[in-house]
Amino acid sequence: MLPLSQAVAPQVKKLAELPLAQLATLFPHLQKPGLPLPQPRRNRLFSPQVTFWLFLSQALQPGTSCREVVRKALVWLFVTEEKTASTGTAAYCNARKRLPEVNLKLVATQTAAVAEGLLTPQHCWQGRPVKVVDGSSISMPDTPQNQVAYPQPSRQKLGCGFPVMRLVALFSLASGALLAFAQGSLHEGERTLFRRLLDELLPGEVLLADRGFCSFLEVYQLLIRGVDAVLRNHQCRTVGLKQVKSLGKGDRLVLWLNTTPRPQWLSPSHWQKVPDTLRLREITFSITKAGFRSHRIILITTLLDPLQYSQESLAQLYLRRWQAELFLRDIKIALNLQVLRCLTPPMIHRELWMHWIAYNLVRLLMLQAAILFAVPTFRLSFKGCLDSLREWMPSLFPLSRTQIHRGRMLFLSYLAGDLVPCRPHRMEPRAVKRRP
Repeated sequence: MLPLSQAVAPQVKKLAELPLAQLATLFPHLQKPGLPLPQPRRNRLFSPQVTFWLFLSQALQPGTSCREVVRKALVWLFVTEEKTASTGTAAYCNARKRLPEVNLKLVATQTAAVAEGLLTPQHCWQGRPVKVVDGSSISMPDTPQNQVAYPQPSRQKLGCGFPVMRLVALFSLASGALLAFAQGSLHEGERTLFRRLLDELLPGEVLLADRGFCSFLEVYQLLIRGVDAVLRNHQCRTVGLKQVKSLGKGDRLVLWLNTTPRPQWLSPSHWQKVPDTLRLREITFSITKAGFRSHRIILITTLLDPLQYSQESLAQLYLRRWQAELFLRDIKIALNLQVLRCLTPPMIHRELWMHWIAYNLVRLLMLQAAILFAVPTFRLSFKGCLDSLREWMPSLFPLSRTQIHRGRMLFLSYLAGDLVPCRPHRMEPRAVKRRP
C-alpha cells in the first residue's frame, strides 16, 4: 500500500484535468504522504483515486446521484482524451465497492488529526483540550441486508418501518472535527457504543457529555485513563451518594457509592478492581431567561479544585455542550446524511466514512479561515462554507497555480467575513417535525 501522493503520481496529469481537481486545490492535505489509497492493479476509467474524488464530490453535494457523477466523468474523459464510454452507472458503483473501508477510515481519522494539529493553546479550555460526545440515529433503505444488520424498532409494525443505525460520535469542541464514531443497531445502547470510543480519549483531556453518559462505571473508566469529565447528573441518581464537604453555594464534594451489580460486559477480575466509591464534585446552577421558566442543572465533574476550576467556568463549559447537537445537525442536514442511500451494509459504511471525510474537510476550511483572519470558529457557518465551496469549485478549474493559490486565499477571506451573529439566547430546536 503506497501513500496517496505516490499512488496518484502516474495519474497526476489526468487528475489535474479532472473537473473535480479543484477539490484537490482546496484540500491540499489529501495530496500529502500518509493518506493512503490502494494502488490500481489495472488501467480503469474509475481508478481508486478518481473514484475517491468522485465519491467525495458526491458527499459534498447532497442529492447528487451516481448518474450525475458518471456524467461528470464522461465529460472529463471526452475533454482530456476525446474518448467515450458507457453512460451506465455500474462501473462507478462497482468501483465504489472496491474502495477498502480501512483506507477510507484512515483518511477520515487523519483529516481529523490535521484539524487538531492547527489548534493552539488559545483554542483550549483552561489549557486543556475538550472533547464532546453525543448520540444520534440514521435511517437507511429498507432492504433485507440492511434489516438484518440494523433492524427497525421493535415497536414498529412489520413492513412499515426502516432499518435504523444508532451512532455515538466524538467531536473536538474547539475545531468541531469528528474524531471518531461507533455505530450499532438500536439493540445497543449509547453507553455501550461509547465504551468503544474510550481508547480515542487521551490523558489530560476533558470529556463533555449529557446525562445519558453519566454513570459510575463510565466515570471510573475515564478516571483510569487520566481523562476528566464534565457531565450532567442523571435524573435517576437520587441515592447512592454522600456529601463530603461544601465548597460554596451550589458547589460540594460528594462520594458516589457503587450500588449496581456487575454488568455482563465486565469480567469478574476487572470488577474486583472497581472501587466502592468515587470522590466527585457536584455543581448546581440555574439558567434564567426573561419570560421562561428557570432550568436547574446539576453537573458532576472529576475536576475537584474550586480555585483552578471555578463553578462559573464549569457551568459555561457545559453550556457549550449543545455544540455537539449542532455538529450532528451539520452532518445530517447540511450533508444530507439523515437518510443513508446505499442498499447494503458494506456500502452504508463506505457512505459513512466518505461523509466523515467531507465533514472534516469543510471544518478544516473553516478552522483555517478562523485562524488566518483571527475570527472565532463558532461564528462561522458550516452551511455557508459548504454553499461557498460548491460555488467556488467550478470557478477554480481553468485557473493557473498562482491564480488558484490567490483564489483559495480569497475564498478563505470570504468565509471569515461572513460571520454568524452572536446569538447567545437563540432557540436551537432539537427537531423540526413534519406532518403528512
